[in-house]
Amino acid sequence: MAPGSGGSGTGGREEAAPDGASGRDSPSRDAAAGTSDSEDCLVIMARATIYVGCTVPQLLRGAQSRIFPSDSALGVLRRSAFCYCTGSSTIKSKRKMDHLERTANNFRQEVITQAKVCGITNESETVKRLRLAIANKDFTFKAGQWVDFFIPGVSVVGGFSICSSPSLLKREGILELAVKYTVHPPAHWIHTECTLDSEVALRVGADLHGYQEGKGNRHKLGTVKLYYSAKTTSELLFKKNILGLMKAFPGKITCCFHVTQQRSQICEELQPHVTEGRISEKDLEKHVSNDTSWYICGPPPMIESISKLLANIGVPRNCVFFEKWW
Repeated sequence: MAPGSGGSGTGGREEAAPDGASGRDSPSRDAAAGTSDSEDCLVIMARATIYVGCTVPQLLRGAQSRIFPSDSALGVLRRSAFCYCTGSSTIKSKRKMDHLERTANNFRQEVITQAKVCGITNESETVKRLRLAIANKDFTFKAGQWVDFFIPGVSVVGGFSICSSPSLLKREGILELAVKYTVHPPAHWIHTECTLDSEVALRVGADLHGYQEGKGNRHKLGTVKLYYSAKTTSELLFKKNILGLMKAFPGKITCCFHVTQQRSQICEELQPHVTEGRISEKDLEKHVSNDTSWYICGPPPMIESISKLLANIGVPRNCVFFEKWW
């Protein structure tokens, strides 16, 4: 399962997995297990696989003017986009860096593909879900990857995490982004100027730690447990989708929502699934087993915090996977 302050977050990376409205230069989120109050986070678990991650795509910052090609074709992948996580894979946030600078050494496809806005909805008070039609039939991406986001007339290149699945693209030619409002030019444009039929261009990128291309995960999917944290229930993006999956796959998919600054009453539908407070070691240690994998998605402080927490409770490093956005 997989969901910008001028740099990362829901609105883009300016930080897959579920709320992932995530992005690089993403919006701040309430962090799990000891990360800052401004960081939201998500932890997903499965019987043979456990996922820990943020639910909001993060925004990436960048500056560069572009001429959009009239014809697009995907470039050949130059190298594997995936590698196993090691103890030395420390992530440090560089939020002041430009998106293109920050991701200069990350994998990205060579060709830029055109897209047209075919849907805009409010996922929350601060997050818009952008639905993009992709005409190029050769355009592909892997779950957890992001896009460089080129806007005609805007010199700054955005970086947004993809919040839809590769299967939706294959079936309908549609890709979705969740973008948090910020003053960063790409996110600001999406919230204030973007309309239906607006044309943009995309380029896929991202290094995913934990998978080797062509080999996949050694585990078979069993049951999935998702831990998802935000300040309030209004900031729990895609919660209706998640509840729908829980109903469609009872006993197979479960979710525990965490809120850290909830002031209003929680709606009846969510109450059975909401816990006040951050995701803790106690929440996760009961799921440690030899056939469990852990997936982390979120801002660097959250990834660092959860990685250390998992090490403390005895989870092997080669069972922990995360998205490297910055």
